[in-house]
Order: sequence, then C-alpha cells, then structure tokens
Amino acid sequence: MRRLLLPAAALAAMLLFPALAVAKGPSGASITGPGLSHAINIEGYGGSTLGILVSDGGFFAQAFEQTPSSTGSRPADRLGPRYEVTYTVPGPKGTSTLRQDLYPYAVDGPATYMAPGQKFWETNSTPGGWYRGSEQLKRTLVKAGLPARAPARKAPRGKLGVAIGAGAGVAAAAGLLALLYRRRSASD
Repeated sequence: MRRLLLPAAALAAMLLFPALAVAKGPSGASITGPGLSHAINIEGYGGSTLGILVSDGGFFAQAFEQTPSSTGSRPADRLGPRYEVTYTVPGPKGTSTLRQDLYPYAVDGPATYMAPGQKFWETNSTPGGWYRGSEQLKRTLVKAGLPARAPARKAPRGKLGVAIGAGAGVAAAAGLLALLYRRRSASD
C-alpha cells in the first residue's frame, strides 16, 4: 500500500501544480490616470501592493467569476476620476494583458470595473462586471503613488477651445451687425 502512496502523491502534485501556477494571478500592474505624471508600476504577490490591488480590487471575481463575485450594475454613488489598471497575467498559454477601470475616490469606497469579453490565454474571456473594494485598497494605492485626494476636474482643452472660439464668433457677428445697423441708420 505504501508503494502506491508515493506515486499517487507525485501524480497529484503534477496535476495540481499548473492550477496553482495559474491561481497566482497577475505578475504586475500599471496604473495611469489623472494627477499622475507617470504610470505607477506594481509587482509582487500575496500581501504586497499588487496582492492587495488584485484581491481588494476584485480581479479574480471579474476575470474568473470567483467568489465574492462581481456585479453587473454600476454603483449608484459618485465615482470620481477614472484610472486604468493594466494587468500582466502569466498563464498556461503565455502572458496576457487585462484592463480594469479603477475609481479609488468613489463616495462609498473604491470601485472597479472590468469589461466583459476580454480575451486572455487564447481561449478564455472575462465575465467582467463591477466590484466594490475596501478602504485598504485606497490607502495602499495612495502609498504606491496615487494622490491622497481626488484631483480637481479640469475642463478638457478641446471643448474649452471650441467654447472660446464659438463665443468669439458670436461676439464678432454681433459687432458686425451693430456696425451695419449704425451705417444704415446714418444713411437714412
């Protein structure tokens, strides 16, 4: 009986090892967004900054539909500025990239969203959805380089330029009409 135990344990380890390698999750993440002069690059596992981002940010729920699960509905509270997290995910069929929207300053606590249908490892796709994170997630990301408070919203330059141009055009047209009206009144 003991002779069979060793080969059975070895076989179990060989079958379990690929599953454990995949279960590690992302090997790195990059965060970009408002208030950052450059991307925040995060690496590590477990209780590291990456581990907290992955677990408290809902990565497994959104990428693999694991418990606690994500929800399909957007949180009702004000979310604040959006950051983009790009994950590097090693797996059985090479390394893949998954993207997640991060709202660290949402009124009721950090929230994340992963679009459904993102392809990874050639044959898998994300179920996606919304996930509510913890305050620990926000504190950890602030330590990693996110601003302590949500950056102030700035008017997009493109829209501001259009508004100024339109205002100048209206003012010029009004001035031209006033000049024409004056000339007409003077000639009568």
